[in-house]
Amino acid sequence: MPASSVVRPSYAAVLRVPYARRTFGAALLGRLSYGTVSLSVMLSVTRATGSYAVAGTVMALFGATTVLLSPLRAAFVDRYGPRRALVPMALLYAGILVVLAVVSLRPGAPVPLLGALALAAGACPPPLGPTMRAVWSELLDDQRLLQRAYALDGVAEELLFVSGPLIVGAVVRWAPPGAGVALSALLVAAGTIAFVSSPATAGARPVTARPARTAGRPRGMRSLVRPVLVAAGVGVAVGALDLLVLAFAEQRRHGDDVVAWVLAALSAGSAVGGLLNGAVPWRVSARIRLPLLTAGLGLTLAVAGLAPGLGVLAAAVACAGLFIAPALTTSYLVADESAAPGFRTRAGAWVNTAVNAGCSVGSAAVGALVGHLPLVLCFAASGAVTVAAATLAGCGAAAAGSPRGQGRTGGARTWTSRRRRARPGRGDVSSVR
Repeated sequence: MPASSVVRPSYAAVLRVPYARRTFGAALLGRLSYGTVSLSVMLSVTRATGSYAVAGTVMALFGATTVLLSPLRAAFVDRYGPRRALVPMALLYAGILVVLAVVSLRPGAPVPLLGALALAAGACPPPLGPTMRAVWSELLDDQRLLQRAYALDGVAEELLFVSGPLIVGAVVRWAPPGAGVALSALLVAAGTIAFVSSPATAGARPVTARPARTAGRPRGMRSLVRPVLVAAGVGVAVGALDLLVLAFAEQRRHGDDVVAWVLAALSAGSAVGGLLNGAVPWRVSARIRLPLLTAGLGLTLAVAGLAPGLGVLAAAVACAGLFIAPALTTSYLVADESAAPGFRTRAGAWVNTAVNAGCSVGSAAVGALVGHLPLVLCFAASGAVTVAAATLAGCGAAAAGSPRGQGRTGGARTWTSRRRRARPGRGDVSSVR
């Protein structure tokens, strides 16, 4: 009998599963670099060129290649296994970051060279988040434990992106910004090597069987439309909120420090919501919860625009945050459940890509609207887009009418651990940055 089927479903039980703490800790160490690298690169390029415009362009290049090539990097993990795919990516990524750190130390560094290094670095980050979520589904047979593992993973990732800039701030007080870039390189290299050396991933190897195909596409691809659509809707809400809070504060003549506290309330609400979502013994499937959670986020965002002052807005934003981590966690669960054999890491990567793309679209759209429409309408429009994504996902789920656990049985996986193959079947697994 699998160990995870005889323990009480709790966050402590998740971390008591063999190899869970070691594997998760190593993944978090590597993923911390994603919380430190953006600010470090931006400060380094700004210091080297003296231009915020150049720094913005370099960061756009870095972010674009990171997001657009994420599914391709995940495909390598699915095809070749974590060890063979992640280590070369991590070492190449870390090496390019070190070169970028060295180049940016010299004032007047060539802008084309900085841009080329940013493009190259953005193409290489190892997909530690999607791979860790795939490992969670390998380690845990119990759906209740898997739900808690995904919630814990999401909350931890949220905290990494909050603490990363604080670490960079401490580093640049005593060293040039390039030291932050070098630190990011060290974190991702050390974390990835520790991750793949864990017994949970060290035994992984590719299997020659290929995924079954339907109508020219891997089985389960169409089922990924709903979680990807919802993730994009959540991303739109998060990207819009940053600018909406800033515009709200400026209209009422508050300082930037107040904006930071309101956005901190959003992160706090998301963390609390994620922990609660993982702890609740849900009686409805993730496919039903997914549109409901996303609609709750959209409606709360629309109502937040009616706040009479910044205090009420902070409370409303915190309430909106309660839906963010649960909606994203559930998106990852549904994507994992729907993934065809050999597509699990890519499924998580597509959800991650959708969130990042939605953030970019939300920021750009609100930036264009905020000067032409009343702020309350901008809040309402942002919320309406998120509700529309939830509605489409809900209609798709109702039309599918698939039984619980569909997409989690049958077929060989592209990579799996030798230890796992010797264990009994998973049983009913209904529905999980």
